[in-house]
Amino acid sequence: MNQLLYANFSRLKKDIFFRIGVLFLFAMGILMPLSLFSNMKKYGYPIPLESGYCFYVLFMAIFSSVFCSLFIGTEYNDGTMRNKLIAGHSRIAVYFSFLIVSITAVFLMCLAYLVSSLCTGIPLLGFFSDAAFPVVLGHVGAIFILAVAFTAICTAVAMLCQNKATTATVCILGVFLLLFLGVYIHARLEEPEYYETYYLEAEEAIEENTSLTPNPSYISGTKRQVYEFLHDFLPGNQAVQLSSLSAVHLWKMSFYSLLIAVAATGTGIYIFYRENIN
Repeated sequence: MNQLLYANFSRLKKDIFFRIGVLFLFAMGILMPLSLFSNMKKYGYPIPLESGYCFYVLFMAIFSSVFCSLFIGTEYNDGTMRNKLIAGHSRIAVYFSFLIVSITAVFLMCLAYLVSSLCTGIPLLGFFSDAAFPVVLGHVGAIFILAVAFTAICTAVAMLCQNKATTATVCILGVFLLLFLGVYIHARLEEPEYYETYYLEAEEAIEENTSLTPNPSYISGTKRQVYEFLHDFLPGNQAVQLSSLSAVHLWKMSFYSLLIAVAATGTGIYIFYRENIN
């Protein structure tokens, strides 16, 4: 196991896409506070540091899918995966060596954003307010746990699919599908129960009356409960909530993320253990 980890971490240090991911998120961490500072000067109202601070979770999801598919897919293309098994390494050790390195890589990408965002944002926007700091801290912790779930899913796909191009396609499209589903469910749950219609009476032009019109797009009953469960359970939905600092059930979401990571890893190991490696 130690030899496998050493070999994978040695590859990681030289991996081009890993460097691109770290540099991209580092740059995003600089650009986000600069954009907020520019808007603050333009419109003349204060913008706190926490605005947009967790937006990087969306990039994390995308970069985790691309990194896992390319990093692990290269092992199949070069025949290294088969050579490791022939050398006597167990399949479980091989699987976990890739999972550990992939999670580490995604964590480092996230840290690159957090560090650069703080170093740029604090001088321009100030530190988090006392009320916002625990909220941001909770969301950041949940994002790292969500990163484990995304990476576990993408690692399972990459370990079970021996074609690099197919792996990349499945992982990237799968993550985008989860994110789009998250946006859709979030939008449906945000639909108001009633439309507010305003009109002025002819006799009393100053007085404004309000009538409530039912919204046909509003979800209620069992269907709403299902949507709310999916909104907390699915990784893409969690990413949408965390990106806007609007997540309410952080502990529940983190538990679901760990559950997904364990299920994906367990399924991946079970199938990989019986798979014929070319």
